[in-house]
Amino acid sequence: MSLRVKYFLFIAIIHITIAYLCFLVLREQKLYFLLSEFGILFSIFLSYLMYRSFIRPLEFMYSGTDAITDKDFTIKFVKTGSMEMDKLIDVYNSMIDNIREERIQVEEQHFFLKKLINASPNGIIILDYDEKITDINPRAMKLLELNELAIQQPISNFDNPILQQIATIEVGKANIISTEGLEKYKCEVSHFIHRGFKRKFILIQELSKEILEAEKRAYGKIIRMMAHEVNNSIGAINSILQTHVEYNTEENSDERESVEIAIERNNSMSLFMKNFAKVVRLPQPHLEKIEINELLQNIGKLMQSQAKTKNISIEFDLAKNNLFASIDAKQIEQVLVNIIKNSIEAIDYQGIIQITSAESPKTIIIRDNGSGISSENSEKLFTPFFSTKMDGQGVGLTLIREILSNHEAQFSLKTNENGWTEFRIVFKS
Repeated sequence: MSLRVKYFLFIAIIHITIAYLCFLVLREQKLYFLLSEFGILFSIFLSYLMYRSFIRPLEFMYSGTDAITDKDFTIKFVKTGSMEMDKLIDVYNSMIDNIREERIQVEEQHFFLKKLINASPNGIIILDYDEKITDINPRAMKLLELNELAIQQPISNFDNPILQQIATIEVGKANIISTEGLEKYKCEVSHFIHRGFKRKFILIQELSKEILEAEKRAYGKIIRMMAHEVNNSIGAINSILQTHVEYNTEENSDERESVEIAIERNNSMSLFMKNFAKVVRLPQPHLEKIEINELLQNIGKLMQSQAKTKNISIEFDLAKNNLFASIDAKQIEQVLVNIIKNSIEAIDYQGIIQITSAESPKTIIIRDNGSGISSENSEKLFTPFFSTKMDGQGVGLTLIREILSNHEAQFSLKTNENGWTEFRIVFKS
């Protein structure tokens, strides 16, 4: 039963009772009876005025609460002239103004933060209380190869190696995460308070370019200094040794042979430094639309003779349609020759090298069933001048790294669970 009904029942009962009592007492005295009835009517009128005074604030409160419930903060009330009502209206209007201003401020901040997060060069992932993804910015989607379907999914559900490693990071700590290619990421897990509870968020910062540039500056400076000193010394030493050989041709043959060996070793050292210098002096690629399948077939045929010496067969599984990519043909040839040469060297005797291409995305895969890459060495791949060969200089993979990075291509090198070692290249265009 509403307050209004209760009030009317209370007033009705009181006035009916008074009227009945007046009838019993004053029914013989008509003048007093009429005066009493007039008094009752006047009391009913006063009760109505009191009702209006008491109920109007309640109606006002009901209207205000309905507006707040509907999240309509534009409704304001006009003063009525009643002191009590006007005071209540002032309080309500002031409260609505404050709520509206705070709401606008919060919405503006939320909009600004949303724009800031989406424009951030770092990947940002926000999790809910159950560690499901609630927000993920475009940069994180690109780095992790995710889409909108990742929303409301736990990060543990994804096979992405970066997310799998992120899941093991403790809150408040940061780790450097590496993938099979050159990519390195600094991943930090932190938290913020939302509605009184802690929620995690993840920052992913790509470090690959910065690390590569720092490495290149460091080893470039060292190589230029070494090449300058070595070439200057070798040129002078060889000149002296050559003069010695020419003026002492008929004397000690053993001495002559030793000098010639020294000259040969000096020339080998000069070639050694030239190979290092190739990495530093590598020009920017001259991009042209090149048909990939034809390029792969030509390189495969070029390496056939070297593969046959170890009874290794080179097999092709190329895309059916012509596959064009914007590349520097000469530089990519160097890359492919080095990759196939490494595959041949990884096979002791009698094996298979498979050369595959795919259209979407534009991909080249070269795999072999050789000795594979150990987990210890896989972490050091593409490190400047790292080599697993006894006489290796580590120039091959470094050169591959520089050429593919300049082409903005994605690449990786790993030994799969089936024992096949796979070099994968994905071109941007």
